[in-house]
Amino acid sequence: MKKINPLLTIPYYLWIGLFVIAPVLLIVYYSFIDIHGNFTLSNYGNYFGSGKYLMMTFNSFLYAFIITFFTVLVSYPMAYFLTKLKHKELWLLLVILPTWVNLLLKAYAFIGIFGIDGSVNHFLSFFGIGPKQILFTDFSFIVVATYIQIPFMIMPIFNALEEINPSVLRASRDLGANEWQTFFKVVMPLSMNGVKSGIQAVFIPSLSLFMLTRLIGGNRVITLGTAIEEHFLVTQNWGMGSTIGVVLIVIMFIVMVITGEKRGHNRWRKLIGKMCIYG
Repeated sequence: MKKINPLLTIPYYLWIGLFVIAPVLLIVYYSFIDIHGNFTLSNYGNYFGSGKYLMMTFNSFLYAFIITFFTVLVSYPMAYFLTKLKHKELWLLLVILPTWVNLLLKAYAFIGIFGIDGSVNHFLSFFGIGPKQILFTDFSFIVVATYIQIPFMIMPIFNALEEINPSVLRASRDLGANEWQTFFKVVMPLSMNGVKSGIQAVFIPSLSLFMLTRLIGGNRVITLGTAIEEHFLVTQNWGMGSTIGVVLIVIMFIVMVITGEKRGHNRWRKLIGKMCIYG
């Protein structure tokens, strides 16, 4: 293995120290400080002893799960379809192009689409359906959040599908598997690491959404992200806001461990063993 000049690693360690470790340590420190600047454990007591915060945690998990579920449901078939196209890199670029647009601009665009005088209600009027309150509902929030997260799910799934060795697919067919059997018994298991990476990229940020909850969900969608925003910007209770942040960090770490890639030397051997069932 080629040796790396230690001087070249300095920017990396500076970045990790200043923008990853230091903020986390600061949040942990402030979680033990009350609104008057005194050391306390009451912030954690208030969080775990309050039904309000536990309900917010449940809501955050529920919304993140629903958003991730629909994102996978849309992204996997789309990524699989993209791998079959002739100019797949170009089509993939068109799919991820919306990520270059500012999130705030996309949110305001959807406000115009889902509003009372928006495009959706104008379309429904052709069928004699009166204006409906689509904006500021759970439905609009989940739709917009899913749309925004789709590129982050498609990319790792697409890469995982592209890494599948074509000879494995040919071997599956030679052993008597049809297209559906090959897809469910070979393609899907080999692309699961991409799905897990996509789940990390979607589920974890979805736990702490606050801009979309305010602009699209209104007051109907209350999550831990909106609670953090309120404590830091409105009530100025940085200790309670930091406590919720620490809880989110722990939850995110647990999700990363659960969805982490498990490497095994006998992975291919097991797969070939499954394919032999078709013979």
